[in-house]
Amino acid sequence: MAKPGLFAREAAVRLLHAVLLEHRLLIDIVNGEDSLLIDLEPSERARAQSLAMTTLRNLGPIDIVLKKYLTKKTPFALLNILRVSAAEMLVDGIAAHAAVDSAVTMAKRKHKTAHLKDLTNAVLRKVASEGIEVFKKLEPQELPKAFRSQMAKIATKEEIIRIERSHQIGAPVDISFKDIKKAKTFLESYNGIMMPNGSVRLKRAGQITEMNGFSDGDWWVQDLAASIPAKCFNDLNGKKVLDLCAAPGGKTMQLASMGAIVTALDISSKRLERVKQNLDRTKLKAHCIAADALKWKPAERFDAILLDAPCSASGTIRRHPDLPFAKENFDLGELLKLQRALLLKASGWLVPGGELIYSTCSIFSAEGEGQVQWLSKQNNNLAPQKIDPTLLGLYEFMANNDGQIRLRPDYFADQGGMDGFFVAKFSNKN
Repeated sequence: MAKPGLFAREAAVRLLHAVLLEHRLLIDIVNGEDSLLIDLEPSERARAQSLAMTTLRNLGPIDIVLKKYLTKKTPFALLNILRVSAAEMLVDGIAAHAAVDSAVTMAKRKHKTAHLKDLTNAVLRKVASEGIEVFKKLEPQELPKAFRSQMAKIATKEEIIRIERSHQIGAPVDISFKDIKKAKTFLESYNGIMMPNGSVRLKRAGQITEMNGFSDGDWWVQDLAASIPAKCFNDLNGKKVLDLCAAPGGKTMQLASMGAIVTALDISSKRLERVKQNLDRTKLKAHCIAADALKWKPAERFDAILLDAPCSASGTIRRHPDLPFAKENFDLGELLKLQRALLLKASGWLVPGGELIYSTCSIFSAEGEGQVQWLSKQNNNLAPQKIDPTLLGLYEFMANNDGQIRLRPDYFADQGGMDGFFVAKFSNKN
């Protein structure tokens, strides 16, 4: 009979292998038809994902600790076993005997590592007795050079380190309420705080679907930063609004709850099903269309359009720590072309005086400020509009000199941070 937690630990090792060696994203590994977790119980699946993510968030510091006790080049299969066990002890605070014993068992169960079981035991015993103090003094996991060079355009070296520290801590759960009046009752039941923008932040979340108000459709999970773009519009009550690239639906529900007549467009019919499910649960309405925005033609123009464009997702590393490893060497070229094509399409679908919000969950200026600069040079009808961050529950420094919102993971750091986001607003001159 397998020891408690062994299958979850072995699955975490497999996930590390897929991310670090095959450069696959966790979301694809977990949700794909060849899921490495398919045979696990729900609790084991959750633990395996959590352990893999914890290891990835702290991989650099963990490797520094391990190298102190490894005198020879270590086979990759064993290294990932050591990493997972070290993460349990150094980050999660798991008792040494449980973590070490499981690691030795995992090593024995693999043909390539069975002969290294004694080394596994010796190294991890050292980590348990000496490594914790070493680990505490280390800088956070450093992003790849390609990421850092892009971030250097919007942040100093010290700010980048703060961003990396936010990535290491991870992300709390934020909730957006359909009716903010119900948030007070919710806060009385759970250990959460009301954030300045109106999001409810849970310091420790349990099973989301079992929480008060979920089945009643009172709220949905949405990072604080992701809730900002929809709030940048003027009054939307009774207005025709297009949510372009709508899935998974957080912004669609926001727009609908603001009284808008919403059309939700997304290229993926599968992802759009999730939008429909969320709308049904929250008892909100939107007309959902599965289509390629570059080929689709609306029957009429819109009063407002929210374009949350496909992007590098570099602002979401605090919740997706696998991203820098899966996309260590990335090329923004195709994404930038797609974003520009979508911007030009959207600009032609607005009524005179209509509003367009362009946003990306990216901390790369090329996908934010750079696209606005490019757009200003095109022959189009869009006029930039300044956004006042203080009206959104944000601080003045969270907008740049041109009145565009630039959010970073280290903002609100004492309260758990936020995703990196860029938001720009335009009005149609014609």
